[in-house]
Amino acid sequence: MIIALLIVAPYPAISQIKWIETTNIKQWVESHAKLTELSDNKIDATILLDQKEQIVDGFGACFNELGWTALSVLDVNSRNNIIKSLFDPEVGLKLNICRMPIGANDYARDYYSLNDSVGDFEMKYFSIARDKEMLIPYIKEAMKYRPDLRIWGSPWTPPSWMKTNNHYACSPSATNGLATELRGNENVTQFRMEPDYLNSYAKYFVRYIQAYRNEGINIMGIHVQNEMNSCQNFPSCIWAAKDLGIFIGKYLGPAINSTVPGVQIWYGTYERPSVEKIDTIMQDPLSSKYINGISFQWAGKQAIAGVHNKYSDMKLMQSETECGNGSNDWKAAEYTFSLMKFYFENGISVYSFWNSILDESGKSMWGWKQNSMITVNSKTKEITYNPEFYLLKHFSYFVQPGARKLKTSGNNAELLAFVNPDKSLVIIIENKDEEARITNLQIGRKQMTVQLQPHSFNTFKITGKLKPAQ
Repeated sequence: MIIALLIVAPYPAISQIKWIETTNIKQWVESHAKLTELSDNKIDATILLDQKEQIVDGFGACFNELGWTALSVLDVNSRNNIIKSLFDPEVGLKLNICRMPIGANDYARDYYSLNDSVGDFEMKYFSIARDKEMLIPYIKEAMKYRPDLRIWGSPWTPPSWMKTNNHYACSPSATNGLATELRGNENVTQFRMEPDYLNSYAKYFVRYIQAYRNEGINIMGIHVQNEMNSCQNFPSCIWAAKDLGIFIGKYLGPAINSTVPGVQIWYGTYERPSVEKIDTIMQDPLSSKYINGISFQWAGKQAIAGVHNKYSDMKLMQSETECGNGSNDWKAAEYTFSLMKFYFENGISVYSFWNSILDESGKSMWGWKQNSMITVNSKTKEITYNPEFYLLKHFSYFVQPGARKLKTSGNNAELLAFVNPDKSLVIIIENKDEEARITNLQIGRKQMTVQLQPHSFNTFKITGKLKPAQ
């Protein structure tokens, strides 16, 4: 009798490299590279294989009403192709952790909340009927490709009757009809800090989570207020940090824990450079015990290093990449790479884009023109995948949930590295120069020399056992 033994090695015998490069002219082109023995050539940057940093949970974007509106002009096949390109775990961006607004945001069709019945403290008239028209179909289309999609929600404003100015906005404009004397001020809470309102708003969040569960959508967490310091002409609400801590510690935290345990509460989305406002929440024993993470966007990036150093065990998220002005060009993508580099170097576990899809105007209902990864021309039905789509794909297609960021050294301003749970190594390099650039990387005890095209994004996925440098 002959017995055949199958021995499965944990690594390929020889390291293999898959190199994908994208320029503004050619996207997602496969090139060739190889590992060699270390030479006398000057090493530009080193991947420190034995210095692992934070876990990466994934990548995402936000489901917005105007994204679904843009998709809705297309035939079913074209719409499905776009959704697949974003969410398919084999060929798409593999988005796995996404945001949604709770009620209206600046990319809703118009203002609404999930309960505009004034004085309904018991939430008898709470309803997600509006969401069933747009946001829920949008999310469910994504879940066809990603059934395990994780969703987190954040309100841009509470129902207007819960605010001191009885209006969805904070800053007057020609589009919103808010009286000048009702403009809000930073550090002055606009929410009605009375027990009936605070209790009712906590119920509002619970009802939102329960209603979405009934639709088959599991809400993983809530980020309590979008940009709680920013007075906007679109849906917004100012919260002083102390008052937001009272709401979380005395009302929201207990309500979540007692009715929908396991749903995370994040302090965010935070958009100011001050660490002290975060300290107000995190050093208060009443509110801090309910906080599972902190999310940052816009000027909040100036606080993240201090927060990461002070609260090193806390999960951090980049919750909304900066949206630009609708240019959708290569320069915007290069700027976003610099943001991704900065945020990952300062400890984030999730990077979130903003609008996935918009029509050719790129405009919100409140008049702000912004970037999106994909543009759908509502007249010609032409679909354009913008440079930021490919930038994100250079990360999200290769970096698996559970990956660990690796520390790098040397000339690493345009470089990030990760090691996946399957032990594959992912290196992402940008070349912002006008000319091609020769780059020498030390990877453990090996060297990789590559020529990077001008203005290019490059991802190298290396499989095979690599030994750390001695």
